[in-house]
Amino acid sequence: MGEFLGETAGQGSPPGVSPRSAPSRNATGAAALRRSGAVAQPSPGWNPAPVRDFDPDAAAAPGSGVFGLPHGPDDAGVHVLPVPFHATTSYRRGAAHGPRAVLAASRQVDLFDLRFGRVWRPGIHMFPSDPQVEAWNEEATALAQALIADPELAGAAARIDAIGGALNEWVRDHTHATLAAGKLPALLGGDHSTSFGAIAACAARHPGLGILHFDAHADLRDAYEGFTWSHASILFNVLERLGDVARVVQVGVRDIGEEELRLIEASQGRVVTLFDPEWARARLAGGDLAELARGALERLPEEVYVTFDVDGLEPALCPNTGTPVPGGLTWAEAMLWLEELVASGRRVVGLDLTEVSPGPAGDPEGLGWDAIVGARLLYRLVGAALATRENGGGDPA
Repeated sequence: MGEFLGETAGQGSPPGVSPRSAPSRNATGAAALRRSGAVAQPSPGWNPAPVRDFDPDAAAAPGSGVFGLPHGPDDAGVHVLPVPFHATTSYRRGAAHGPRAVLAASRQVDLFDLRFGRVWRPGIHMFPSDPQVEAWNEEATALAQALIADPELAGAAARIDAIGGALNEWVRDHTHATLAAGKLPALLGGDHSTSFGAIAACAARHPGLGILHFDAHADLRDAYEGFTWSHASILFNVLERLGDVARVVQVGVRDIGEEELRLIEASQGRVVTLFDPEWARARLAGGDLAELARGALERLPEEVYVTFDVDGLEPALCPNTGTPVPGGLTWAEAMLWLEELVASGRRVVGLDLTEVSPGPAGDPEGLGWDAIVGARLLYRLVGAALATRENGGGDPA
């Protein structure tokens, strides 16, 4: 039988010199988080080369790199891959615009983090959006809309699946290259289907990988709406196609189909789900949420990939995401999970953030609440991942 936890059962190009200018600083990156909640201190294990003429407390100028940082791909320990694709979104589109909006909002994020310290020190570089991905998204989105209107439209489903497969290979190849270069891969979607190639690359390099999955949905549907690579099928495809993934631990799930529930039950412990109603009951009863999180994290193997669909948060934090659901994690609770992940001693080998949508077209820069939350969540995810890695972000070749 599968397992339930609790009682619920059955972009930018290299920007050059940042306007944040000051004498170089030799302080190193953030330490592993302490359970006490004290401010993170520099870790002696992190010793990246100093960045000249960079002041992390100065304002970032428009057009600078992600988080206003000056790092290029060679001197950054973290590579952020934007994947602006949302063709299979089943309710509200907009996630393809998430990477651009998060990039813009990231320049307002203060670089010293009270939980994880100097997250920026190992270097974070976000690649430019690839025109090929944008073209795939435009074609597949148009086909998907036509197919939903006319389910008999000849050839549409096959072409959408072919585009999804090509996108998976593109993401997989990029992630393989990032890992081979000794960098931490961080994918920024796009809808949740964009994660498959990154997870596949990390699992191939780290057999026996565990997945920590934050989401309002189980994403265990087989070819939802006829799309093999649907956003609602990402974890189904991971389990069916990636034998190197040993276990998935799901957090925040509160919308689920009966077939998905049966799949969890039949997974023989490969899928462990802490349903949101049980988490909420513990919160309302004054239970120890940290202990509940620790119990779930103990089920993961040593090496972990974190996939975070932003709708795992309460909708007040992501009102424009594609498929919002009442309930979910508060911001403080999401941060608690990241703190406990670091404290558990597990090592994050890759991560993604998906389904951030900047909202109405009337906000041309996408600088709304969703982007603000998304940028800060990306920084915290990177900070937590780096805090689990002794060398500040590198992945030994």
